[in-house]
Amino acid sequence: MSEPLLTQLSERLARPVGESDRQRARLHLLDWLACVAGARQSAVAGRGGLLSMPLAGAALLGNVLEMDDVHRTALLHPGPVVWPAALNGAPEKLADVLDAAIRGYEAMIAIGSALDAHHYSLWHPTTTAGVFGAAAAAGSHWDFSRDTMVSALANAGSVAGGLWHMRHDDVMTKQWHVYHAVSTGCDAAMAAFNGITGPAALLEGPQGLFEAATKEPGPLADNGDSWLIHQVSFKPFAACRHAHPVIDAAMELRKAGKLDAPFHVETYADALAFCDRPDPVTELDAKFSLQHALAVVADGRDAKPEDFTEEAIAALADLRAQVTVAEDTAITARYPAHFGARVNGLELVDTRGDPERPVGEAEIVAKMHSLAEWGGLDAGEADRAAEIALHGDSAEAVNTLLQDWLT
Repeated sequence: MSEPLLTQLSERLARPVGESDRQRARLHLLDWLACVAGARQSAVAGRGGLLSMPLAGAALLGNVLEMDDVHRTALLHPGPVVWPAALNGAPEKLADVLDAAIRGYEAMIAIGSALDAHHYSLWHPTTTAGVFGAAAAAGSHWDFSRDTMVSALANAGSVAGGLWHMRHDDVMTKQWHVYHAVSTGCDAAMAAFNGITGPAALLEGPQGLFEAATKEPGPLADNGDSWLIHQVSFKPFAACRHAHPVIDAAMELRKAGKLDAPFHVETYADALAFCDRPDPVTELDAKFSLQHALAVVADGRDAKPEDFTEEAIAALADLRAQVTVAEDTAITARYPAHFGARVNGLELVDTRGDPERPVGEAEIVAKMHSLAEWGGLDAGEADRAAEIALHGDSAEAVNTLLQDWLT
């Protein structure tokens, strides 16, 4: 009889991390810092006490701009959950934080990939799987034994979840979900450190997570000898990831001088379920609107945060009215392994920022500069963040940076 899934995963998490893996993690650290910097002046940042605690504030802000990294088949955003957990109570060396984050990404993506379409239709996987990622990252600092890591993961997972209903209102619940995942995972790791045990079959057991929240769970994702962080996509545009294929295809047409009205979008079913919003009212609506995303590009903009404000919504109404959207079943069939779209006949199977069409260090540094400016920081702070994340060896330097930005 095979061992429980969390036991198998805990054994995988105990593997050593290589230097090439740490270099990849540095890019994701800088990407997350850019997202936090850009959200400093958001409505979330303006609401009091939690932001006086830098890691709590960073957990709330990392997802605000919808520019956080994403794993396609797991349909979740690891960065905003894992980095605050990896930095919580961090040791002196940044290398140890990077190792903790890599393990957090591994646990979060592995379990998130096993959650099915039914789960995604109702539940927010960044929260459901996020508690496991936070627990794994926090547990890495204490060099947990296999059984202690199992307990941390199991107890975190026993209260996993987060309902998508917040999509129907202009609220901050999505950011609260990220904060909840971070705090719950870290608390579960601390409890395991103090001897609180948990059920190893929490995932597949008769009253476990899969039974409660899925219909057809899949296997835990596994990248063989490599770590799953290498499969994660970066987001170059300030909109829901489901809108990125449309933005990318429209930009290709614009570059060729062929982006002409009327505009017809064909894409996968989930993109329509989440982002078919022809008449956005709020900034959040605009970030989840295929129609607005295309209008942004048609107007000559580059899908930055300023292109989804209420001012931009008003300015682009006429262009949005010329956009029609429909499902293409062939594009749906390739999803979620490939997030694709067709705009006025031009089809892209993969989107810029995906492993098949990667962005490099220069692009992420440029994103850091752009979002730092949007968040009210000067270029020197963007350079400081890039130096710390890409070349530094001090974990405290990251925490000090966040404290300077958020307090």
